[in-house]
Amino acid sequence: MLTLLQPIALLGIIVVGYLFKRAGLFGQRDYRIIQVVLFDLVLPGAIIHSFAKNPHDLSLLWLSAYGFVVALVPVVVIYLATSRRPIASRAFLMLNASGLNIGCFCFPVVQAFLGSGAVVPAAMFDIGNCIMVAAGTNVMTQTLLHIRPGRTLAEQGAGGAPTLPYEKPTDPDAKRLARRALRRTVLKGFFGSVPFDVYVVMIALTATGVTLPVWFADLFAPLANANAFVAMLMVGMLMDVPSGRRDVLAVLRVIAWRLPFGILFALAAWFLLPFGPMVREATMMCCLAPIAVFSTLFTDEVLGNAKLAGFSLAVTAALSILLMTGAHMLIAAGAL
Repeated sequence: MLTLLQPIALLGIIVVGYLFKRAGLFGQRDYRIIQVVLFDLVLPGAIIHSFAKNPHDLSLLWLSAYGFVVALVPVVVIYLATSRRPIASRAFLMLNASGLNIGCFCFPVVQAFLGSGAVVPAAMFDIGNCIMVAAGTNVMTQTLLHIRPGRTLAEQGAGGAPTLPYEKPTDPDAKRLARRALRRTVLKGFFGSVPFDVYVVMIALTATGVTLPVWFADLFAPLANANAFVAMLMVGMLMDVPSGRRDVLAVLRVIAWRLPFGILFALAAWFLLPFGPMVREATMMCCLAPIAVFSTLFTDEVLGNAKLAGFSLAVTAALSILLMTGAHMLIAAGAL
């Protein structure tokens, strides 16, 4: 029972953020301030603290590759399977039915269930996952659906078509300019993400055998300790209850996609990965994680509907706690 207290507390923080907003203590757009603090300061600090505090075996980079696959496959499958749906629905599903909330949600949960050592495989898994959630998913969604960055779908006149209008250039010079613009968009999407940049630096230091001193880890400890609280508070601040049947159906579609993928990848992690039980169980829990906080940011940029994304995150967070607890109990009982 004690292991459940921390993940339940995370849900409580979401509720507090939402209630404070409803009471007028937070403004409707105040979550944007917390968003900047989280993505540009707190989460990068938590990543640095994890690498500085715990030894990261390079063999665990296989978990990074697995995390990348787990975050990539749903985006591709959803894009192919929803080719007849309106672009707003496709974009919402691509951004929210894939990607996992590891740094803000899984770190404290796996630590509560498996001890502090489980944070290491979770962090290595998150390297691959972060490639997608911090930039890749958004870049793929915008590129495949021909969405121009910087303006919402409504501002771009999106209707009921599966993608925005796009005319493929035929002139050689136009093709070259289009490829250059695409490269610039991709690079900006990835390297404009501070958490992704920090992960790249930490991997490079690990690969070259550079060990960060203990005092350096202690320097970033306050940020690491604040990670889960700030992330969940932000979710509560931007969350709103669905306003109608359409929003409820949108959330149910997200769950209907995430649940089978999460269970499938979790079982594959437990039965197929060549690691010890603790590493495999930590990876299994990562596969059952809720929607990434980045998804709320990108949903806001593309759809102007971060509130629905926040509600989806809260619902999937509650569902994730149930799934993680069930998986842990089955493993403890020897049923897996």
